[in-house]
Amino acid sequence: MPIEVIVAIDQGTTGTTVMAFDREGQVRGRGYRELPQIYPRPGWVSHDPEAIWLSCLGAAQDALSMADARAADVAAIGITNQRETTVIWDRATGRPIAPAIVWQCRRTAARCDALRQREGGRFTDLVRRRTGLVIDPYFSGTKVAWILDEIPGARARAQRGELCFGTVDSWLLWRLTAGNAHVTDRTNASRTMLLDIHRGQWDAELLDAIDVPATVLPRVAPSIGIAARVDGSSAGASLLGAGTPIAGIAGDQQAALFGQTCFRPGDVKCTYGTGAFLLAYTGERAVTSAGGLLTTIAASGATEIEYALEGAVFIAGAAIQWLRDELRIIGAASEVEAIAGAIEDTGGVYLVPAFVGLGAPHWDERARGVLVGLTRGTGRAQIVRAALESMAYQVHDVVSLMTAESDTTLDVLRVDGGAAVNNLLCQFQADLLGRPVVRPSITETTALGAAFLAGLGVGIWESRQDLTRQWAVDRCFDPAMPQERRVHLLRGWNRAVERAQGWVE
Repeated sequence: MPIEVIVAIDQGTTGTTVMAFDREGQVRGRGYRELPQIYPRPGWVSHDPEAIWLSCLGAAQDALSMADARAADVAAIGITNQRETTVIWDRATGRPIAPAIVWQCRRTAARCDALRQREGGRFTDLVRRRTGLVIDPYFSGTKVAWILDEIPGARARAQRGELCFGTVDSWLLWRLTAGNAHVTDRTNASRTMLLDIHRGQWDAELLDAIDVPATVLPRVAPSIGIAARVDGSSAGASLLGAGTPIAGIAGDQQAALFGQTCFRPGDVKCTYGTGAFLLAYTGERAVTSAGGLLTTIAASGATEIEYALEGAVFIAGAAIQWLRDELRIIGAASEVEAIAGAIEDTGGVYLVPAFVGLGAPHWDERARGVLVGLTRGTGRAQIVRAALESMAYQVHDVVSLMTAESDTTLDVLRVDGGAAVNNLLCQFQADLLGRPVVRPSITETTALGAAFLAGLGVGIWESRQDLTRQWAVDRCFDPAMPQERRVHLLRGWNRAVERAQGWVE
């Protein structure tokens, strides 16, 4: 018998997951498509925007098939996406004018250097106050300017209103609505370095300084509520239904925060994906960091702007992909726990996976990856375990700063994402933090958060309390490592990070 489902499109860096949830928040169907990575030069990362769109259609078809659901059964659509990744397309044809520049890409480092020096460094303070961000190639603003300057004629076309800029949510909305909606939500807009997060509006002074014309910008909407509807002429209409409301939108980390039901100030979650991202919900208070954390907008409705404090680790699960694709010492990520668990420790080996620089709390775009502590006895297992542990060490560094700068005490860390299923990682994370790590029964909380947002947007759920009642714990990992051992390991990690920093002159 057909069931009513909420479809959550979770468009990530390395692939797209689409999940179908029922009214009880249970998974009824799931589809996945891997997304090819493009590396034009060292430090550059690109995606094909058409491949992003096609991956969503393929994954949606699989999810609905598993759920035994038809287009008519789709009550609402939620979208969550890799943030900061930048697409520019032709407003008339819908065709991208260049490959998407991925959030990891460092090609705009020189532009960021120039912005930091602007007005004797005062512009850096302005960016921090208005956007909650640091000046870094990570964010979308300088990516937009780069494309407009590097593609012949693009800047003139943009000024004539012929081009659209969007993060991945905007790109998917455009395709789902057949070009009738050029929209983003506040969470994604807050990652561009172009939005005043206190007013929730594009900032003219920042646009002028970063050299982005306002003519390319999407409309900014709340994360909860109907932003658009699937157009009957869209390629997605036969799957998702013409007229189906797109009622929830959020960047992946804000969606995961929502999916973890972190609704009280001080609630903290960590998502282990391609990178690792920690967000601490701060409510209606925008907390400013002095030590490298970001102030960002959390997913919220039309009547208020809510905030979170964020620490971004650029390379987490991507280090495991590196073991598989470049070193070829594992065949699949699923092998890592058994290989790493076969030995007690790394034997003093540390991997600092600064393949695209270091994010929080260091923000060193010139850092590069290092593997240190090697001996003649170092083998495959030690390197695999060092890669796994590197995720936990980087998260520890962010948590330490987050607790030092906030006025709340971290009681537990809620974890999710692909690597959260790894028991060895979760236990090691709890040991390093000296605090419990809690894994929910649904670890794909990014997609769950998008479904929660969309369900609230169309009234399937009435309040956040309804969502809190649906969130359930799978397992709690309590710290068990002696303090002296923890201190010893962290001292070695800090030495390894020092070797990685400032590598590129």
